[in-house]
Amino acid sequence: MTVEHNDASARVRVDMPSIARIYDCFLDGKDNYEVDRVAAADIEIRKPTVKLAARANRAFMRRATRYLAAEAGIRQFLDIGAGIPAQPNLHQVAQEAAPESRVVYVDNDPIVLAHARALLYGSPEGRTAYVAADVTAPESILASPALRATLDLTQPVALCMFALMHFVPDTRDPYGVVSTLLAALAPGSYLVMSHGTGDFDPQGTAEAAAEYHRRGLPMQTRSRDEFTRFFADLDLVDPGVVPPHRWRPDSIPSPASTDAKVSFYAAVART
Repeated sequence: MTVEHNDASARVRVDMPSIARIYDCFLDGKDNYEVDRVAAADIEIRKPTVKLAARANRAFMRRATRYLAAEAGIRQFLDIGAGIPAQPNLHQVAQEAAPESRVVYVDNDPIVLAHARALLYGSPEGRTAYVAADVTAPESILASPALRATLDLTQPVALCMFALMHFVPDTRDPYGVVSTLLAALAPGSYLVMSHGTGDFDPQGTAEAAAEYHRRGLPMQTRSRDEFTRFFADLDLVDPGVVPPHRWRPDSIPSPASTDAKVSFYAAVART
């Protein structure tokens, strides 16, 4: 596995919460600090089903990755906003279906970097790499030597952005970020995304977002139309834009009330 990082950004802050560590709390992980647990608890007060949403998002990641590797024939994955590893990781799902799959993880949280060194080893046939970078600087991601050594951008790549872009406000040009990344990928590539929304539970979602803002962490949920805009000019894979637990579920579909509990949209689309 290749790990690429900038030592200047490698200090873990324990005096303020991080998005990755709060999400680790929602998944009942152990790689977080008291400041993260306090933030996660306050968010859960505002949105009591936030842990259900995190689990639904992880399950969507597994199903979408399995579809891409087993059915769509994708062998390269660029997972931006990878977060703290949680079993199974994306490369494990992809390489279970296609051992030769190559995966590059990207995140800007130094604690994710620390765990990447220890945990993200792939199959002998495939390859994994980790790049410490920020999604709002897509050119630096694309220029990364580790990415270029792992992925062949002349061949299709799945660009994966799970529960990421709602942390990129409009002031940081989220649509331009995604367009820049997609423009660098070969025809036949895919965009896979899940994103928080206030469409189903406006009050609870707004209050949860306010807890992030109170701690200096940006969060901007988006409507269905705003989310769908990320997929402009792409071919959506059936069933299109839906809550993540409704994207090709493995079991009987959840009741309608689950949509408000999860408060996410998800989609997979081909370039």
